[in-house]
Amino acid sequence: MNAKILQSKSEMTKFQVLTEIAAHQPNVRQKEIANKIGITPQAVSEYIKELTAEGLIHSDGRVRYKITKDGVEWVLDNASELKRYSQLVMEDIISHVSTWTAICDEAIQKDEKVYIEMRKGLLYANRTRDTGIYGTSIMSGEKGFDIGVTDLKGYMHVEAEAITICKVPRIKRGGSSFVNLERLKPIVESKPYIGAVGTEALMALKRIGITPDVMFGASESVIQAAYHGLSSVIVIVEDEVSYLMGRLENESIPYEIMDLSKTGMK
Repeated sequence: MNAKILQSKSEMTKFQVLTEIAAHQPNVRQKEIANKIGITPQAVSEYIKELTAEGLIHSDGRVRYKITKDGVEWVLDNASELKRYSQLVMEDIISHVSTWTAICDEAIQKDEKVYIEMRKGLLYANRTRDTGIYGTSIMSGEKGFDIGVTDLKGYMHVEAEAITICKVPRIKRGGSSFVNLERLKPIVESKPYIGAVGTEALMALKRIGITPDVMFGASESVIQAAYHGLSSVIVIVEDEVSYLMGRLENESIPYEIMDLSKTGMK
């Protein structure tokens, strides 16, 4: 797999120009963009003309530009492709020269060949069960303790797990007292990783005797958990849901959403 945008220097530069415009709109200084990405102001001017003709930016005046909806989608599509490519590089290439941390399934000696597998988002090492992924331990370790493993070979394919989004009302619509706790409890009890966004979400979990694994930065945390093959649920206040859904769609992570407010029950 190779990111299409990397196959063309012109497309990559266009991507850089457009992201700079998005970051500094509406007053865009072409000289500053040129200095930032290492091309001439004249080249920036030509790219801006091209981006305008393609409908990716809109001009309100001589130096006033705004990225359009199509422009945002173009940036997000290419950014997502670049991210997937970088993840492939990390998994397939860097893995051969990096040291990975794994938990011992049994006692392991330094310089032993070990097999690696991922369980609940963590890497585990053993000496005998062939998982198709193997490396060399750089230290000795007892069962249940961590060791370093290098020179990994084989491909670890981890499907992104789906995220369950439980939407709860803000305090102006009743907060945690208007959450359907009978529906919430079996959902969170069925998932190994729980996130909460908003005080109302935290209180709803507290009402059913659940402490979330993460609260601050929970949206990013459940995304990382999904990438590591860890199924999760996030209890989140209603006005934060659209942002999270956008992030999940851009990352191509499957999800389901449930409205747990009592007024949202059918």
